[in-house]
Amino acid sequence: MAEPIANSIDGAGEQELANLITQLADRMQNGDQPDLEEECERYPRFADELRELWGVLIVTRAAGQETGSIATRAHEPIDAPVLKLPFQMGDYLLQSEIGRGGMGVVYHAIRQSDGEAVAIKMLLKGDYATSVDRKRFISEAEAAARLHHPHIIPIYEIGEHEGRLFFCMKLIEGQPLSSRLANGPMPARRAAHVMAQISDAIHYAHQNGVLHRDLKPSNVMLDDEGVAYIADFGLAKQFHNRSSLTRSGAILGTPSYMAPEQAAGNRGEVSTASDVYSLGAILYHMLAGRPPFLGASPVDTVLMVLEQNVISPRALNQRANRDLEMIAMRCLQKPQDLRFDSAEMLAMDFRRFLNNEQISAADGRFGQLIGNVFRETHHAEVLENWGLLWIWHSLILLIVSVATNVLFWCGNRNRLHYWLMWTLGMGAWAVVFWIVRRRMGPVMFVERQVAHVWAAAMCCVVALYPLESVLRLEVLSLAPLLAVIAGMVFLIKAGMLSGSFYLQSVVMFATAIVMALSTDYALIWFGISSGACFFFAGLKYYRKRLNQSEPSVYV
Repeated sequence: MAEPIANSIDGAGEQELANLITQLADRMQNGDQPDLEEECERYPRFADELRELWGVLIVTRAAGQETGSIATRAHEPIDAPVLKLPFQMGDYLLQSEIGRGGMGVVYHAIRQSDGEAVAIKMLLKGDYATSVDRKRFISEAEAAARLHHPHIIPIYEIGEHEGRLFFCMKLIEGQPLSSRLANGPMPARRAAHVMAQISDAIHYAHQNGVLHRDLKPSNVMLDDEGVAYIADFGLAKQFHNRSSLTRSGAILGTPSYMAPEQAAGNRGEVSTASDVYSLGAILYHMLAGRPPFLGASPVDTVLMVLEQNVISPRALNQRANRDLEMIAMRCLQKPQDLRFDSAEMLAMDFRRFLNNEQISAADGRFGQLIGNVFRETHHAEVLENWGLLWIWHSLILLIVSVATNVLFWCGNRNRLHYWLMWTLGMGAWAVVFWIVRRRMGPVMFVERQVAHVWAAAMCCVVALYPLESVLRLEVLSLAPLLAVIAGMVFLIKAGMLSGSFYLQSVVMFATAIVMALSTDYALIWFGISSGACFFFAGLKYYRKRLNQSEPSVYV
């Protein structure tokens, strides 16, 4: 397990680590893509700290690339090739510019050997392109060139002219889907028709070993006849087995449409299910009139993708079709195994919708609900930061509970003593718990929510002793409510983090009854039950944390 940074290195080491992080951040901003495991091998002293901070580095790079690209366009126009049109380029006469993207500029051209109108995509930065830019541009052309499908824009030629990389592709007379969606949501049947076509195309790409990884409305072209085409394979990944689907520490794609495992960079496996998620995000935009997640900045959007659940399209557009909404929401499930098994299955559901048949996304929803009651939510990963702390928490609870019961057996009926033990004692531990957690790395939003639930529970516990006094009850008469409070906390955690906490909730509610029936041993029962609930949960996630700290192979 990675120990808290402050405890694992001294002051000089902290400065050395800060310098290393700065160097890595600069390399990422300059287009380099350092590998996490290689850096850990190069700096074994800081291996644990690098794994803790890697996610921060790659999210920072995503934001820097976005703002950097804006600054480049505003202040360094020399980076983009400035061609005086018309421009003769070998067999092609470039006539007008069609559009620009993050990597390339597309021209309307005439192939003079046969007079056919074609599209020429040229690397945007021209001679100033980095090796990474050139490699990615060639990767796009090669990935698309090997795919021959009616709904994937075909590549005719890949070449280089006077140092300028380019490829020639079919010219689509129409507009990007993003331009159409700028006018608002699409009619249901039109949306299903387009989605069926591009889902078929993505399934074909997957069958041929290619992941797109950057599906979004601007990468879908609609011709004048309403036919959809997939474009821009600039982030495509060619794979041959499951071990080659990911790359260490890389955030690739457009935040609003990327899957959580893609946004996490070095967490989770990017696979065909990631493209299925992106297809669902496009469908969501068609229905709701906006992407599923849209933050004030790329970093905000990435964090929303990782932490928040998408709201229903009908909450944004009451006219959104219910069946298509169910299809979109199934695609947008954060656990990969809850999405459609393949893009082909997704395309089949769109055809069922178009044929007025029942969609598979609506089948067995009650059975799925029952089967997934005990499933972890996408927030459960944060519990790996809490595992060891919960093990210690279980010991603290047992000690305080036994001490309370011993005090009662000794005939002490002074409420202040019990109040101080549970207020100052447990309060001090809560402060220590939170300080240690903060020193282990960034605190996620859901952890703050859990901390507020815990704080509310502490307030309830503190209030029990004054309530006993006001009601003129014997000291510890309300002790069974401790178990009720704990059961409610676990019930909330079950909904937020993992369905397995429903079991702990039931145990604590049952313990409350036992405590009411066995008042002389009430706190003993509470200490054993609550301690066990936290101990076994903590042990589970502590072991997960240890397993996560072992080197992983990303290709």
